[in-house]
Amino acid sequence: MGRLMLGKITAIIAACLLSNMAHATKLVTPGIRGSDHDFTKLLLLNSRGAVLDEICIFCHTPHNGNSAVKADAPLWNHTITSSTFTPYTSDTIKFTPGQPVGVSKLCLSCHDGTIAIDAYGGSVGTKKMGDISAVGPKSKNLGTDLSDDHPISFVFDSALATADGELNDPDTSSVLPGLNSVTGLIKDELLVKDTVLGDHVVQCTTCHDPHNGQGINTLLKVNNTGSALCLTCHNK
Repeated sequence: MGRLMLGKITAIIAACLLSNMAHATKLVTPGIRGSDHDFTKLLLLNSRGAVLDEICIFCHTPHNGNSAVKADAPLWNHTITSSTFTPYTSDTIKFTPGQPVGVSKLCLSCHDGTIAIDAYGGSVGTKKMGDISAVGPKSKNLGTDLSDDHPISFVFDSALATADGELNDPDTSSVLPGLNSVTGLIKDELLVKDTVLGDHVVQCTTCHDPHNGQGINTLLKVNNTGSALCLTCHNK
């Protein structure tokens, strides 16, 4: 085989490889690395005094996870808040929000500002949410007063939609495509099955993806341009 022909074949193979690599890159969704939940950028130290470079360890561990919350999060590794919260309330809502449970309570185990981000594996930790010098804007610290935040840990089903009159029925209404399930329905895409409250539950993970699967800075499951995420559930 001549050098000219061999060179052409090599060039074609290289072009195909580059094309496939580019295509594969488009298929990879942004994950937790580099997102707001990548706490390795805080330059925290591990038990050996070295800079902590394990992204998952703040929430998960391969061994000795908290089995009490395994239904809400696998191999949970972070200290769980014991705070009593003031829930959202309004004269217009058709239910009475209670205390956060399930996965929302796990989220609040950083975002209530009482538990340090690096309180994992039994350690107390040093960096709490809301310390601007450590972890960014204070707005990420929701505190224990949730009366000015969207209600969580409540059942959103057809009965509530009917009683409210300005909510889409989660059993028949769809969301934007491309999330988790094949049905595209609110109940399958956004609502959470909770061991305490049952199916059809609104939790923090109804709107947010802690692993940043959509690559949105605010960790939203759906881009909220034009209030698209809000209008998925709210019929306004």
